Amino acid sequence: MAQRFYDTKTATVRDFVPLTEGEVSLYYCGATVQGMPHVGHVRSAIVFDVLIRWLEYTGLQVTSVRNVTDIDDKILEKSAASFADDFEEDELSPAEEQWFALAYRFEHEFARAYAALGVRRPTYEPRATGHIPEMLQLIQRLVEAGHAYPATDGSGDVYFEVRSWSGYGELTRQRLEDMQDAPDADPRGKRDPRDFALWKGAKDTDPATALWDSPWGRGRPGWHLECSAMSTKYLGSHFDIHGGGLDLRFPHHENELAQSAAAGDGFANFWLHNGMVTYEGEKMSKSVGNTISPEQMLESARPKAVRYFLGQAHYRSQLDYRPTSLQEAQAAVERIEAFLDRGADVVAEAQLRREETAAVAGALSGEVAPEAVYVAQFSSVPTAFRAAMEDDLNVPQALAVLHDAVRAGNSALAAEDIEAVEQHYADVQAMVDVLGLDDVPEPDSAQDPSAQHALDVLIRAQLDARAAAREAKDWTTADSIRDTLAAAGVVVEDSAGGARWSLQ
Repeated sequence: MAQRFYDTKTATVRDFVPLTEGEVSLYYCGATVQGMPHVGHVRSAIVFDVLIRWLEYTGLQVTSVRNVTDIDDKILEKSAASFADDFEEDELSPAEEQWFALAYRFEHEFARAYAALGVRRPTYEPRATGHIPEMLQLIQRLVEAGHAYPATDGSGDVYFEVRSWSGYGELTRQRLEDMQDAPDADPRGKRDPRDFALWKGAKDTDPATALWDSPWGRGRPGWHLECSAMSTKYLGSHFDIHGGGLDLRFPHHENELAQSAAAGDGFANFWLHNGMVTYEGEKMSKSVGNTISPEQMLESARPKAVRYFLGQAHYRSQLDYRPTSLQEAQAAVERIEAFLDRGADVVAEAQLRREETAAVAGALSGEVAPEAVYVAQFSSVPTAFRAAMEDDLNVPQALAVLHDAVRAGNSALAAEDIEAVEQHYADVQAMVDVLGLDDVPEPDSAQDPSAQHALDVLIRAQLDARAAAREAKDWTTADSIRDTLAAAGVVVEDSAGGARWSLQ
């Protein structure tokens, strides 16, 4: 089965063939760093992180770009508010903070949220303020082609003329007459209220540090212009995939496509958009009070469970958060981990026996024993998992394959079918790797080897005492030890090889 993706522009699922054989060029919209990251930002990052990991697993070399919008109206407004007399200081917004300092601070908050959930850094992560020359060049091309014009009101604004481009509206399949006005600049100098700003002329309230020289006067770039300039800077005029959240389709991505195509760029071959995150079926809203932040999620559950939850739905579908969502995700993660923990011991013992047998055989024959490596036999994901991922990145179906393998692996453990355990262990590990679950860092306490060792020694002593009580048929003491461990969050599992423990 060929790799297929749903292309927003054509509204069809199409076979994906890279423009350059063996390579994929991908751009997805990052954050406007004017505040703390919300779950929509993080879900989008996880979606494209899984996509990149999957494409790389299939043997493709991926060049990925995720921008940072570090100059924007909201950034300037929040910075200006920090200098106001009535500004209420809080721990996340120090008083009298310059716009570039505010943007830089929140950029680090996004980086921290991404890292906490195992989202890898893209190949390039350009800032808008570092690419003003490329933006000015793009505006000049559009002016010369007759698709952009300087405002006639002396504002210094430059606008894209939407009526000059017959393809305007093709991404979202809208008629121009049905579109809303562009709210990104004063409409006085516009030929059409739907024309959008490529360059915003300086205003008296703008800080001098937020202005750049241009042929049309000092000012700063429009939001839509930034992504067109940065994507083609790093990926070329025609690249494979442009992605982002569903809320960016209009006007942001529609305007990106229009200005890039009007300038003569092939731009994106595929447009991929991930769905939104809701709260019990309703749109999240601070005014309603039904929001949850990534930070709150990480306080409620392990990072691996948060990543599992945010990545478990099909990327194009709505992901609904409920109060029990993270507990369910954590239970799913722990089922996977429990099998991998148990399977690892069996696999290691089987490998050791193979090496010992090979060593003995080599000694008897006088030959050097060959290396006994079983993993190479089972290094690929199951066929059903591959089929799911090739079918428009169908992660829910891929997770179903993963949990089927976990169940089969547990059955093989119970039956002491070593060969089957090895196969299922390798399958599960390969799938977990592709989904990025193994790259999620655990909290510091869980990563501290000495703390983990101390905990293991203490619990093992309790398990040894329980085993002795069971041997003496002292069921009261044995049950008491188990109940004490359970109250502390320690789950005890009895098996033919002895008792095993894990944290609930």
